[in-house]
Parts: sequence; C-alpha cells; structure tokens
Amino acid sequence: MPKGKPAGDRCVHLGDGEGCRLFGDARRPAFCVALQANLEMCGDNREYAMHYLSRLDQLTR
Repeated sequence: MPKGKPAGDRCVHLGDGEGCRLFGDARRPAFCVALQANLEMCGDNREYAMHYLSRLDQLTR
C-alpha cells in the first residue's frame, strides 16, 4: 500500500486472525514498525480502537 490507506479500511497485509503478515519482514511499512499500541489507543475492544484511530486521522488531516 504505497500511498497508505484511510483509517477504518482493512490493511491488505492483515491475515485472518488480524495479525500482520509482514511482521518481522523488511517490507513492513515504517509507520507500522514505529506504531506502539497502548491502552489509550486500543482500549479493550476493536470498536473503541477504530473510533480512536478514526478520530486521530481526522485531527491530523
């Protein structure tokens, strides 16, 4: 995904279990390597995390 992706769109590199298929691979995007997930960002469920990340996307446009 050379041009990135909008928040909320599923990454083409996610496997069936939501894990990154490029984890540990040199082709993994620098953004993904640098992203350090934390409780504030992820909460305790996917819905919370997606809302947080969508809001962050809006604020940084």
